[in-house]
Amino acid sequence: MTHGVNIENLDTTVSPKEDFFLYACGGWKEKHPLTAEYSRFGMFDLLRENAREQLKDLIVNLSLHDDAKTVGTVAQKVSDLYAMGLDEERLNREGATPLLPIIDRIANADASKMDELLAWQHSGIGGSFFGTGVGTDAMNSDMNILHIGEVGLGLGDRDFYLEKNERNEEILTAYRKYVMRLMELIGYDEAAQERVWNAVIKLETEFARHKMTREDRRDPRKRCNIMTIEEIRKKFPDFNWDSYFNLLGLEEVDKANIVNPAFTEFITSYMKTLAPQEIKDYMTFESVNDATGLLSDDFINASFDFYDRVMSGKEELEPRWKRAMRIPNSMLGEAVGKLYVEKYFPEENKEYMMKLVKNLTKSLGKHIEELPWMSDETKAKALDKLSTFTVKIGYPDKWKDYSAIHIDPAKSYLENVLEASKWYVKDNYSKMNKPVDKEEWHMTPQTVNAYYNPTTNEICFPAAILQPPYFDPKADDALNYGAIGVVIGHEMTHGFDDSGRQFDKNGNLAEWWTDEDSKRFKALADKLVEQFDAIEVLPGVHANGRFTLGENIADQGGLRVALTAYLDSNHDEPAADIDGFSPLQRFYISYAGVWAENIRDEEIQLRTKTDPHSLGSLRTNATIRNIDEFHEAFGIEPGDSMWREKDERVVIW
Repeated sequence: MTHGVNIENLDTTVSPKEDFFLYACGGWKEKHPLTAEYSRFGMFDLLRENAREQLKDLIVNLSLHDDAKTVGTVAQKVSDLYAMGLDEERLNREGATPLLPIIDRIANADASKMDELLAWQHSGIGGSFFGTGVGTDAMNSDMNILHIGEVGLGLGDRDFYLEKNERNEEILTAYRKYVMRLMELIGYDEAAQERVWNAVIKLETEFARHKMTREDRRDPRKRCNIMTIEEIRKKFPDFNWDSYFNLLGLEEVDKANIVNPAFTEFITSYMKTLAPQEIKDYMTFESVNDATGLLSDDFINASFDFYDRVMSGKEELEPRWKRAMRIPNSMLGEAVGKLYVEKYFPEENKEYMMKLVKNLTKSLGKHIEELPWMSDETKAKALDKLSTFTVKIGYPDKWKDYSAIHIDPAKSYLENVLEASKWYVKDNYSKMNKPVDKEEWHMTPQTVNAYYNPTTNEICFPAAILQPPYFDPKADDALNYGAIGVVIGHEMTHGFDDSGRQFDKNGNLAEWWTDEDSKRFKALADKLVEQFDAIEVLPGVHANGRFTLGENIADQGGLRVALTAYLDSNHDEPAADIDGFSPLQRFYISYAGVWAENIRDEEIQLRTKTDPHSLGSLRTNATIRNIDEFHEAFGIEPGDSMWREKDERVVIW
């Protein structure tokens, strides 16, 4: 027997014509109030909690196996890492001691030789001043290339430094307190703490002024600036690139992608203007800041008080077991994932998903063929791209080999993690100028998420997202298509959003649209931007339609494509009503349930600046108001809050 809508998740005191999100999710929101541990808790988080409980069971039982006592086995590595994270007494006894070799190395470094200092740090210790890594060449997606990118910021986004308002002043005041507290914990007196703060805020503010805006970062053409080594030396002469690359073990750099040439030009000249002490103070803070989660409770609590309490509004630190599990789950992700799949992912789930993907692919193809705004020439190429999608479901066909990562309980928690970090960086650098491994996964099977990768033209759905209510073999088809079906359609549509559409079927950054079709697409996209820009998420705080454009396009496309796939799967035989809900009503209620959430005001402000996804309420209400079938399913009429005039509705895919 299949089941229909869970009535308890609804709030029937709210009309679906006035606020569909509250109508469809109000009951769920009431049953899942925010606890002190969370700044946001939604359906995604509930699934992640389920997965974490499953992983806890796996890891705890793993420690009981005989293999856990044999050095070098997966069981030994995972069990020992988890145990080190749980060992509160040892971590508190060691205090800052595990970090002192790094601090001493920075203190004794010759800051005039930035090539040597940064090569040491960029080998897996940290990422000061700029970032270096190997990834796909956007102009030749079969090959890997070196990428040189911008530095990260302690506050996450440039606007926190550059925009003057009451909230940002509050954050900066708390940031100063945090920086000084970390320096106090490594033994700095008050004058030295103040000196470090002055260096950190000076440098990071300058970095913020020269970094790309979050909107520009979404444009792949702005991030693709491939230069020969000769051009790099000439354009950025203030840094010893040859020495830097050689020290990293990158001895055959003939070209690299400079993600933001303006920033690289700024940073390489700016470093020369800084006093040696400023450089050392900034790098010291970054090293301590990066390590807080691997040290004593004093460091952990300081980080929580700032990043979680002030920035996100959380009231309570999550349990130690959750924090301890995060390290083996990420550092040895596919080894843990293999165990997860063996226990929790039945093969029939994969088979059902393949069927859904096939149906969604046909549906998106039908939508492309029927687009009124796109020419036949571009349609043919769009259909060709769709036909070449690679689909990854559940788990990889080949698993990562972690045999070179050694976990030694005699060493500190931090030291073990840094040794693994060095291995990952070295492994990444070894891929330079080599073919891209297109079988590699960029999420572990136990991750509750999904992705589209434009350079491999692939969609990926890890095993952990394929669980109720997103995917439920016992649910009515309308519910599955409204949940996991929309997730599938969402990832497919990313191949044709404002960023993904710039990549061709082979994953290369290439122009395959006619000029007129590009103009029509941009005009529709601009209307969608305006819709979201107009929404006030908090008093005086508006959604950012340009920053969230790709996700908003994918939400809308996923919804429309999944509905078509669902209707087509019925072979023109109308499905029956269940519990008084029509098939279309069940479909849209299921979709809204995907984005059910409670969220604090602080988290809303933070996500509006840093998250390219819209808030759950907007992913529901703002998106479905563009869809004719939603209006028909719930009888939405002029005057209702959920009504949008037909000529104002935006349909892209």
